[in-house]
Amino acid sequence: MANVFDYLIWRGDLSLSAAPFQRVDALILTCLSYAPLDGLVPPEGISLRAAAESYFTANGWPEEKRRADFEENTLLFWAALARSVRFGGMRLKDYVNQIDPEKEQQFSAVTVELGEAGTFAAFRGTDNTLVGWKEDFNMGYCARVPSQQAAAVYLERTAALSTGPLWAGGHSKGGNLAVYAAANCSPAVRARLAGVYNNDGPGFCGNALDRAGYEAVRGRIHTFVPQTSVVGMLLDHEEEYTVVCSDQTGILQHDPYSWQLKGPDFDCLEEVDGTSRFVSLTLKEWIAGLDGPRRAEFVDALFEVLSAAGEQVSPLPTLTPEWFRQAGAVLDRLRTVDRETRHIIFQVLGELLKAAQRNVPELIGAHLVRREEAQQ
Repeated sequence: MANVFDYLIWRGDLSLSAAPFQRVDALILTCLSYAPLDGLVPPEGISLRAAAESYFTANGWPEEKRRADFEENTLLFWAALARSVRFGGMRLKDYVNQIDPEKEQQFSAVTVELGEAGTFAAFRGTDNTLVGWKEDFNMGYCARVPSQQAAAVYLERTAALSTGPLWAGGHSKGGNLAVYAAANCSPAVRARLAGVYNNDGPGFCGNALDRAGYEAVRGRIHTFVPQTSVVGMLLDHEEEYTVVCSDQTGILQHDPYSWQLKGPDFDCLEEVDGTSRFVSLTLKEWIAGLDGPRRAEFVDALFEVLSAAGEQVSPLPTLTPEWFRQAGAVLDRLRTVDRETRHIIFQVLGELLKAAQRNVPELIGAHLVRREEAQQ
């Protein structure tokens, strides 16, 4: 099976003039947004290749072998991009990485100049900071969160400092930020948008989006989810989405390096699988049953417990010694929190379990369909 690493082998030697910018390229630039660019992007900009050479000269070049760890794969992929004709010469500008515990904000973005193809604003998804995860949970009850507002400001600035077509995209929370920025930016900036790419990003809560702005750009939003999508099916989506094959299972399909390609494009399916529908129905029903104050109360209580894991958490659940250490610390903290906090957590999680039980027929039905298809 092929993935974005293979895409670089097939298309990495072709410039954008030889093979025009397309949706797999957009996924690649959103993967780039996770690279540790701190201190590497000056105001005047720097080529992707030069930024990578500066980082890897100081930290060592990674071995050319795909790993199981998301952060290691990001470094390996960045090194491969730097060596390619297609991406190595692209210029990076206006890198931002803001972590603000008081505002409960984790926001990061980088602008990529594509030459005649235009300019791409790449928004990073949730990193490994507890602040980032807290902001994600806040999206479940806040009309808008600080990173969404920062994304709209960032897109305006990107437009002011560039000419030609404008693109925006992100993975996970970054996809949500790209859609928010496109819907809430000024009409002049919105008119320049050639495409907005949401790669398995969650939807929106309440009136977070500017309705008129969203409708104006809706036809240019391209949303992609893996077949067992969890994150990308959260909250409210109104745009259509494309289902992409993944070589992982369950929540691990959120990893964009697991998404499968057929030639230069995604390997697509007609719809998400039954597990994804089950999770989506369960979580939406659960969230709908909690009013805003109860959601906020639960999130605050939950993160009081999760803080026992430290300031960093894994962006994807992997069974490593560090993961087990963090899980153990959380369980220890849960035993020692005050009675009221513990009651809030267990009461709300109990309602989640009840919602899951009500939607079990959806999961069983999907399993029976898969078994019948396998027997045919």
